[in-house]
Amino acid sequence: MSSVEPAASIIEEFNETADTLKLELLLEYANALPDLPARFADHKELLEQVTECQSPVFLTTEIDANGKAKIYITAPKEAPTTRGFASLLYGALDGQDVAYVLDFSDRFIDSLGLAKLVSTLRIRGMAGMLARIKRQLREQL
Repeated sequence: MSSVEPAASIIEEFNETADTLKLELLLEYANALPDLPARFADHKELLEQVTECQSPVFLTTEIDANGKAKIYITAPKEAPTTRGFASLLYGALDGQDVAYVLDFSDRFIDSLGLAKLVSTLRIRGMAGMLARIKRQLREQL
């Protein structure tokens, strides 16, 4: 792992981006969200729906043999803002120590400077994704 945490890099990237370009940056993240592995893509019943999101967002987590969190999340391509939020959380948390994820700041969302650019409902959706990730990992410990 690099000396800079992925979350810190994401925050820095958003803070160095002008407000007028932040939504464009979020869309770049939306395009970077990886597809689910086939074992989940073909079995959505294995994923939990994030009901706080207006779009159908589903996720699940695993803890690997090294105590690292694996995040699996999907959001429709037709919902780029929501998909961007999912991708931000994936980029910040996937592959991190479980303890790191459980301690991950709920203020991450605020630190991106997106609250003034998107609706409160969308911010609530991202918070719902993060809450489920943390709860699922706690339940696996």
